[in-house]
Order: sequence, then C-alpha cells, then structure tokens
Amino acid sequence: MSREVRKEYEMKGSVLKRLASYLRGYEKTLLIVLLLVLAITALELYKPIIIGDAIDRYIDKEIENVSLAELEQIRHQDWIGMLKAGACYLAVLLAIFFCNVIQTWKLQKMGQSIIYQIREEVFAHIQTLSMDFFNNTPVGKLVTRVTNDTEALNEMYSTILVKLFRNCIKIAGYAVVMIQIDKTLAFYSFLFLPPVGALIVFFRSLSRKAYRITRNKITDLNTFLSENLSGMKLIQIFAREKVKYQEFESRSTGLYRAYFREVMIFAVFRPLIYIASVLALVTVLYQGSMLALGGAASLGTLYIFVSYISSFFEPIQELAEQFGTLQSSLASGEKVFSILGEKPDIVNPIHPIEKKQFEGRIEFSHVWFAYEGEDYILKDVSFIIEPGEKVAFVGATGAGKSSILNLIGRYYDIQKGEIRIDGVNIKDLDIHQLRSAIGQVQQDVFLFTGDIKSNIRLRKEEISLEQVKEAAQYVHASEFIEKLPRRYDEPVTERGSTLSAGQRQLLSFARTLAFAPRILVMDEATANIDTETEGLIQHALEKLMEGRTTIMVAHRLSTIQHADNIIVMHKGRIRESGTHQELLQQDGIYKRLYELQLS
Repeated sequence: MSREVRKEYEMKGSVLKRLASYLRGYEKTLLIVLLLVLAITALELYKPIIIGDAIDRYIDKEIENVSLAELEQIRHQDWIGMLKAGACYLAVLLAIFFCNVIQTWKLQKMGQSIIYQIREEVFAHIQTLSMDFFNNTPVGKLVTRVTNDTEALNEMYSTILVKLFRNCIKIAGYAVVMIQIDKTLAFYSFLFLPPVGALIVFFRSLSRKAYRITRNKITDLNTFLSENLSGMKLIQIFAREKVKYQEFESRSTGLYRAYFREVMIFAVFRPLIYIASVLALVTVLYQGSMLALGGAASLGTLYIFVSYISSFFEPIQELAEQFGTLQSSLASGEKVFSILGEKPDIVNPIHPIEKKQFEGRIEFSHVWFAYEGEDYILKDVSFIIEPGEKVAFVGATGAGKSSILNLIGRYYDIQKGEIRIDGVNIKDLDIHQLRSAIGQVQQDVFLFTGDIKSNIRLRKEEISLEQVKEAAQYVHASEFIEKLPRRYDEPVTERGSTLSAGQRQLLSFARTLAFAPRILVMDEATANIDTETEGLIQHALEKLMEGRTTIMVAHRLSTIQHADNIIVMHKGRIRESGTHQELLQQDGIYKRLYELQLS
C-alpha cells in the first residue's frame, strides 16, 4: 500500500470515528432500528417461502385413486389452505410496512437531530475564529460547509449506515436460506458473484473520485456566487456582466460535468448488475426446471429460488451504491471537520481576570505587530491614554492607525510588547468582556436583514425600544427614521442597501450608544457623512464621548482638532504627538498634512 493510500485510509478512519462519536446518546434508537432491520429481513426472507410452501402443499401435489366427492373435499381443504397462506402473506406485508414506518421515523428523527447539532457546532466554532481566518477564507466556502456539507451527512446517519447493515444481513440471509433449501441451485445462483464483486470494487473507486470532484465543484460555485452577488454593484458600474457570466458559465459547466460523471457511472453500473442478475435467473430457471422435471426439486423450491434471485442481487447493487454515497458523506465530513479543526489565533485565558467595570486607561508598551511574518506594521509603539481622554491617530495610508484599533479589541495578537487596559494585560482579560467594553464605529457599516430597531440593539433584548429611540434621537438618526413608513419597524434589506451611506452611519452611531461602551473607537466614522449631516451630529458626538475614553482615526483633520492628544504615525512608528496647536507649532508631518488639506 502506497504512502498516499495509507494516509487516505487513516484520514477516512479518523472521519468515521468522529462521525460515530455523534451517535452517543442514541444507542437505544440504534438498538431499536437494528432489531427492526433484523425483523424486516427475516420477514422478507419468509415471504417467498409462504408462497413456495403453498404451491407444494396445495397446488403441485399428486392426487390418485380418489372419488369425485373426496377430490372436492381435498380441493376445498386446498382452497382453505391457500386462503390461510394469503392471509399469512398479507400479515407479513403489513408487519414489514409498520416496521419500515417506525424504522424510517426513528432514523430521520435521529439524523436531523445530529445534523442540527453539527450545524450549530460548526457555526458556533466559526464565530470563535480570528479575523485572519476570515480574511483568507471565502464566504461562499464557509456557507457550503455550514449548509451543503452538513446536510450531506444527514443521509449517512438517517439512511446509509442502517441500509449497509440491512443489505449485509439480507445478502447473508439469502445465502444461508438458499444453501439450506437446495445446495445445487444455490451453487448456480452464486455463479456470477465473483465478476459482480470485481465490478463493485471498480465502481467504488470511480464513484469516490466522482463524489470528491462534485463536492469541490459545489464549493467553487458557491464561493463565486457569494463574492459576485455581493459585488454586483461594482460589476454593473464597470459593465463586467458578460465577463462574469462567462466565468459563472465555466464553473457551472464544471459542476454539470461532475454531476454527469456521477450519473454515467451509475448508468453503466446498474445495467451491468441487472445483466448479472438476469443471467443468474436464467441459469437457475434452466437448471431448476431440469431438476424439477427429474423430480430432484419441487416446483415450490424453484419458485423460492426465482424470487430470491431477483431479490439477491438488489441488495448487492444497493450496497455498492451506498458505499459510493458513504464516500460522499465522508468527503463532506472531511470538509466540515477541517473547519472544526481550525484553531483560533486569539484564545481566552484559562483563568481570565474579571473586571466589574472598566475605567478606560489604555497603555501600549513597546508594541511590535505584523500581520504576516516579520513584516511589521507597528514598530516599538508606546503611548498612554488616560480614562476619559480623547486621542486621535493621523498619518498616511498604511502608517498603522487602524491596526492600533484592531489590537485594542484583541482581534489580533501582538508579537512583542504589551497592551494593558486599566493596568491589566489584555491577554489576561476575558475576550467577550473586553470587547463588550469597546464600542466601534467604522467607515464601512454592516447592517443585517431585519428592521431598524433590531439593527440598533443587535438582538440584545435587554435594550428596550425606549432606549433604542433615545439613542437614535441622541445622534439625530431619528430624523430620518421617523420619516420612514414603519419607523423603527421599517424592514432593512441585506447590508442596508435601501439606506444611504449617511443613514447607515447614523444607525451605527445609535447602535454604539445603545450598548453604552466605556471605550469608544471611531475609524473614519464620519467619512460617509456629508458636511451638513456631520454638523448635525458633531454636538451629539461630543456628548457621546463625554466620560468615555475615545480613540479616533480620521483623514479629515478638521474632525479631530478638538482631541486632547493627536498622535502622528509614520511607517509604523510614532513621530509626533500633542494637541492641534502644539503640532502646528512643531512644523512637522502634521503641519504638512494640515496645510495640504487646506490647499
């Protein structure tokens, strides 16, 4: 066995082991289902025997030297016997029906419960992953993992595993019963098993590759759709519809061919198995007829074997197909567990320091930070922001301003130095408590599908409607909200596409205020607001910043002149700091930026 094949088998075994772990707690259900499977298999094996026995006892029997009255009496008894056999056959059919109903209901309920658990586990785990993961992973890929791949596992839990067991039992049951009834006919029945076995092995190899290609093509198409539907406005602005359609057509064609490859494999495999079953049936009919005519076998026995032959190859065919579907489920399982295997870069401390309330003192001490390797964005940065102080960061693009904001909320971890809030290293604080104390207003505002009020309180029901309205009024967002047909119940579409950039920004101010953070972070917060609107909320912002430690990043220097301290960043280092007037007097980078904007 090659190294690659061995590695693949080890990986499959690991995936199977993890998938099997989700069956814990369902042992009673599985036991009931397996008992039902055994009962159904036994009943299906018994069906042909009822008819075969009836043929031998009541139809194909020799009656000699009897009177007409005795013949009528015998045939009357035969008729009663046939009715009893028919009633028994009907009872077996009903028993199989009810067993199948109970089995299907139990399995589907178990399967859906497990898939619900996996889906929630995957989404919950995704929420713990770091920003770096989302920066490098397409959204469509994650959507496929949470929806398509988890749903593909449902068939394995609710159908495949039990069917594999049932078909193995049926094949073994048919073989044992056929050998017990007539060894000669059983030999002719099994004559075509070796070529069928070779065919199954070949089919499994092809189907495994086909399923894997299909899953990859689905992910590729979903990723493309997610990205391009989100960027449809840009596509239309640059008139790239035709090019994007061609790209979509290429991916759609790839998926079509992958599905077609699966269909063709099944289209060839099914008839070959059917041909094998027909050849076996012809062989048994011929040999059985010769034996029956010679008196070595009864007509009822021949009927049983004819019935078994048509049923014997059916589970063999299903078994091969289910192995293929199992491969698809395992491929999906690999992809799901690859997401669950992702480790967050930012982890909570085992014993976090609990803080009842944050004061808002922020200290950077000799901080070095790089997104990748040693390509440092921040280089030996040190500063202190006292509680309630308003500090602004300015500088050219790429100077490291926004990185500082990301580090305060610990969305990334630094490589060297230390960041402290209220004297405590942020790595020793609970992440959720830390981030709940920080309110961020960003340039690109994201709104969720819902309504106005739900986007302000973000489903935090502790924030009452009155508090929502108060926050909106505080930042003058209520002025446009009150003009909407349904006001705070006005529907908001995905990303808030029906609202202007300024309106979305005002909602983000209201959202931040409603959560009452101790530290306020604003990254180009007024960039999308026109001069008139900015004038309206300037006073509200001043009230919003009262008593809160405030950190601002802005390219428009006119918006940060009121800051208590302005820190000038250049190529990842702090070059200047001071008030607006102090920096102008220094005649340095800040003055040049200010004069450039004035000009």
